[in-house]
Amino acid sequence: MSEHRRKSPQPQGGGRAAARRAAQQSSGRRAAPSRGVSSESPSESPSGSRGGDSPYGGRAAARRAAQRGGRDGGGGGGGGRRRGGGGDSGYEGPGRGRGRGGQGPVKKRFIDYPRAGKYGARRWVPSWKLVSSLCIGFLGLLMGLAGIAYAMVTTPKVNETAKAQNNVYFWDNGKQMVATGGEVNRQIIGYAQIPEAMRNAVISAENKSFEHDRGIDPMGIARALYNMATGGQTQGGSTITQQYVKNSYLSQDQTLSRKFQEIFITLKVTNEKDKNGIITDYLNISYYGRGAWGIQAAARTYYDKDATELNPSECAFLATLLKGATYYDPAGAAEVDSKQATAAKNTVRAKKRWKWILDEEVKDKRLSQAERAKYTEFPMPKPPRKNAQLGGQTGYLVDLAKTYAISNVKGMTAEKLAQGGYEIHTTFNHKKVDELNAAVKKVYDSKIRPKERPKTDTHVEFGGGSVDTKTGAIVAIYGGQDATKHYTNNANPTGAQVGSTFKPFVLAAAMEYGRRDPLKGEDQGLSDREKVSPLSIYNANDKLKIKKYNGEIWVNEKGKEWLQTNDGHESRGNITLREAMQHSANSPYVQLGMDVGTDKVKDVAIAAGLKDDDTMADSHVPSFSIGTSSASAIRMAGAYATFAASGQQREPYSVTEVKYKGEAIYRHKDVTKRAFDANIADNVTDVLKNVVEHGTGTPAQLPGRDVAGKTGTTDGNRSAWFVGYTPQLSTAISMYRLDDDEKNKDREFEKMYGTGGEKQIHGASFPAQVWHDYMADAMKGQPIVTFPEPQPIGDKVYGGGAQSPKPTPTAVESPSPSASPSESPSMTPSPPAPDPSETCRPWDRNCQDSNGGTSTGAANGGDVGGPSTDPSTSASPPDGGNGNGNGNGNGNGNGSGNNGGIFGGPGG
Repeated sequence: MSEHRRKSPQPQGGGRAAARRAAQQSSGRRAAPSRGVSSESPSESPSGSRGGDSPYGGRAAARRAAQRGGRDGGGGGGGGRRRGGGGDSGYEGPGRGRGRGGQGPVKKRFIDYPRAGKYGARRWVPSWKLVSSLCIGFLGLLMGLAGIAYAMVTTPKVNETAKAQNNVYFWDNGKQMVATGGEVNRQIIGYAQIPEAMRNAVISAENKSFEHDRGIDPMGIARALYNMATGGQTQGGSTITQQYVKNSYLSQDQTLSRKFQEIFITLKVTNEKDKNGIITDYLNISYYGRGAWGIQAAARTYYDKDATELNPSECAFLATLLKGATYYDPAGAAEVDSKQATAAKNTVRAKKRWKWILDEEVKDKRLSQAERAKYTEFPMPKPPRKNAQLGGQTGYLVDLAKTYAISNVKGMTAEKLAQGGYEIHTTFNHKKVDELNAAVKKVYDSKIRPKERPKTDTHVEFGGGSVDTKTGAIVAIYGGQDATKHYTNNANPTGAQVGSTFKPFVLAAAMEYGRRDPLKGEDQGLSDREKVSPLSIYNANDKLKIKKYNGEIWVNEKGKEWLQTNDGHESRGNITLREAMQHSANSPYVQLGMDVGTDKVKDVAIAAGLKDDDTMADSHVPSFSIGTSSASAIRMAGAYATFAASGQQREPYSVTEVKYKGEAIYRHKDVTKRAFDANIADNVTDVLKNVVEHGTGTPAQLPGRDVAGKTGTTDGNRSAWFVGYTPQLSTAISMYRLDDDEKNKDREFEKMYGTGGEKQIHGASFPAQVWHDYMADAMKGQPIVTFPEPQPIGDKVYGGGAQSPKPTPTAVESPSPSASPSESPSMTPSPPAPDPSETCRPWDRNCQDSNGGTSTGAANGGDVGGPSTDPSTSASPPDGGNGNGNGNGNGNGNGSGNNGGIFGGPGG
């Protein structure tokens, strides 16, 4: 400060000594020696120190003191302008700056979080002491909880685990159908009675370290916990001890709490039981399928012998079942998806694992190579036996409900269901089940006589399924004569081809997608296609040469042409698709399928409700369109129900609700999908209604009711079908001959020529009779409902060699000869013949589309039109009696039958 300026008066007690004392008091320590700071006293503020904080001098003095503290003490005061570097304390002046170093004394806290004396992100980073303390405390808590849990859990008792509950099945009206599962097929045996070969097989297959491990596989537990936490596939314990614990409890819930509980119980079991006791209990409580719990019950169920009599090969197979009897029982599993658990697929899996187990025993030195060499043939078990209370149709109904429950109830397995305690409410109607059974029995009793006709009447089987068209509920099935004797449920897939009952899907595809343009390539959009009307004309001759859509002749991989035959080798010439369905002519629909594309036919069949699985035939060959697929009776009834419901598709279902211990764990939800346009479905229905009223399906008529349906017969007369529906109920009936012995590897569908005393079995014979008798009873008391009236659809196209008629020019003669003939006669085209479809309702059954007089009666009047009055020229009458057309052709035929008005008039 300049010496020429007047110094301000010194404050009371001022001077450098006062400033030094102020700095010392604010820091609580000895002030550091000054480094070149001016010795002049700060001037006093006119208004005194700010806030009255410094009694020793003005703001300048306080500032200088703070600066000295920051430099000498290593930290700036909280009120100073300069930021200190981390000293112990600073002058807490009133300035506007921030000092990090000196905040005054920091109060000690038990848990220093957020951390005192830290700023920004460091304030929230815990110290290593805090982290260590928390980890130690958490581990201690876990150990304490684990100790409590270990003390509280109890080890399982085999006698208590043997107690299982009934599964109760109910009819659709809530009344009990059957209670099954209460008597558990189990017999406890001791360690000495269990063959050593069985113990060795299980240890080699399930847990090689069993004899010396502590019962826990840490890696297996971690994997299971991770999968459950992430929603992946649940996994059980990987050791025999863990599996024993899991199988010991009726509840099989795969939850975190359950998994931790199993760990503690496993540790306790390992400490309290020796290894012999653990494996004995494990083999006594495990489920082996077919209702057998424990090794003794399994030995009796599969081999009809005691456990002590089992050889190493049989033991290896029973050990295979512990992997999951549903998919390893060679008899198959009726209660699960037939596609995955068929007898054939299960047998392949069982043989593979059986062989692997025996080889593993050799590797583990539990079986000598010489002993292993004795067992080269798979020990095929005996066929399954049924509970007496599941006789008749009841066993088939229960199996169907089981299948549905396992497939649709979340977390449900065959093992869980076998342990009981479930209430299963079904869609089955008791009255309709009895009526369907009675209709089949009537045919059996009156027509099928295996003792009198062993070559033709043995192995005759019927199958049936009946579905509510409005809901998809399966109200009745026919699975066979007795579920305790015939084990295959005939309402499910049997391998019997559906034949001509597949043709409605071809017609629907033609209306949905249309016929491809022969002049365009494979990848044609819908705009390039020509939608097809049921009045389209196709050739119905026998041995018709089938062509691709572009006109090329279709040949198979061997270069052989396809010549399509008709039933009875009948040739009907050019007829409408409506008539072709009526008479079940094959060649028009095979060619139509080629024109539309068999891939599109398959798409429509699947949309209607059939499954794209093993039952669906190869769709790359022409015969696909006439029913080489082998859908089940239930699926066929459900697919036809889609037509009845004007194109609305609903999955057939058999269970409405499942309860466990009184609590509902599943309820059916109605899901409806639009398969195709309503008018397409209604047109198909109208064509199938004509089949029942005027065609091959007349035996299925129900007087006073609308009925639509289709017959089906396959090559070689190996299966016959009738599938039909009213507006309320759709039913499919199948008939075939097949040896029921599944051990017979060479079994195949047998021909039905002569069966039941009939020359040949058609869909119009026994299947239609069964359908009629059942539906007549099932529909009693139901309101009369009619099918929707269809609207005209598509274009009238010509296919299979049928040509569109063209007007031909004719010379017009003068009524009287002219004296001087003209030099050139007048040539005028004759007017086109009238199209009956233009003068009557498009779908009038007695006014079908025709070619009027364009064809000659000599060519078609007696051949296609019906029986000729001249016996020498008459073809066999199709059905006769309904052709009333008045063609203007010049034909001389004498046709008066169904098609008389279509090709040239009634002839004579």
